[in-house]
Amino acid sequence: MPHLKKSFTLTTTQSTLVDSAVYIAYFLMALPAGYVMKRFGYKIGIITGLIFFSIGAFLFIPAANTQSYLYFLFALFVIACGLGFLETAANPYAAALGPHETRTQRLNLAQSFNGLAAALAPVIGARVILGQGYTEQQLNAMSSAARQVALASEASSVKTPYFILGTVLLVIAIAFTLTKLPAIQHKETGKEKSQNILHAFKHKHLTWSVIAQFFYVGAQVCVFSLFVLYAGKSAGLSEMKAADYLGACGIAFLIGRFFGTFLMRYIKPNKLLTIYASINILLCMVAIGANGMITIYAVILICFFMSVMFPTIFALGIADLGGDTEYGSSLLIMSIVGGAILPRVFGIISDSTGDIQIGYLVPLFCFSIVAYFGWKGHKTVPEVVFEEGPAIGATL
Repeated sequence: MPHLKKSFTLTTTQSTLVDSAVYIAYFLMALPAGYVMKRFGYKIGIITGLIFFSIGAFLFIPAANTQSYLYFLFALFVIACGLGFLETAANPYAAALGPHETRTQRLNLAQSFNGLAAALAPVIGARVILGQGYTEQQLNAMSSAARQVALASEASSVKTPYFILGTVLLVIAIAFTLTKLPAIQHKETGKEKSQNILHAFKHKHLTWSVIAQFFYVGAQVCVFSLFVLYAGKSAGLSEMKAADYLGACGIAFLIGRFFGTFLMRYIKPNKLLTIYASINILLCMVAIGANGMITIYAVILICFFMSVMFPTIFALGIADLGGDTEYGSSLLIMSIVGGAILPRVFGIISDSTGDIQIGYLVPLFCFSIVAYFGWKGHKTVPEVVFEEGPAIGATL
């Protein structure tokens, strides 16, 4: 985001279109992904996602060649289509591969490797992409033509890493094609039988999990995507230094996932979710009101405590859905569209107030919703079945 913001001279709000392009794709592709899973199985869903992801990565090459921000957004959209398939298929698949009572720990463990990527990507990406750029002082000293050439060169720096990424994804897709995976099919009997996606909404805890996931993902994207810009204002860090601290956020996120998975042996997942969300509400207050490095440390801690939220909300949301599991999974992935909407709200607040720290009101509100879900919203409500009996007065 900071790379494209500088290359195309964007405002903070305009740069959040990166998030919009990604998370709108989640919303649009979740239902097709759910249908593919239900019709062809989880394995085909995973392979389809990997192929979409790979195509989107390769599209970064013509995007850089044409120097079009819209083309970059389209490439990110295609990548996110692949991610939508992967999330919709892989999450319920991981949850189903083992005992029902440990599904939340299992999904948290699987998603811990997402945290590993979140730790490594900013550090590596900064040196591959941001490290080749020009400073604002250098750009301001150039003529208009020279500045345009320099910014075009910066935009082209993404071609090599995304070509490598696309190639690796193709190899992984081939590996999945050749690998035999356990087949999983959810039973559909009687009133459990899935009729359509609206039928899934009859599960109250699923509805609340969709709402909680919408706000959680919005908070996560605000924290991670806008961190480099936030760190520059709140603590005066350079882009490179801020990217290193973003790597620290990823490490905190990774440690939090593993530690949270361990704690769930002793603390119920919903209680841990409530505790972590409540702590993050307090940390958001620090991110808003403090100055200097304490704001950076507060955000790093936010990353630690939000680490278990996505997989925990997901696992609690698809619990006891039976034949509605695939549709429930699709709805939870659709709710990721919060990552497209709420960072825009963050950006609007930041631009209108001239203070990016005030934007942390958005994550603060989001974590309040998550805390409520962990406290009450997660509870499953057993379906009441009325049995036919003698009519009133029949025995009189």
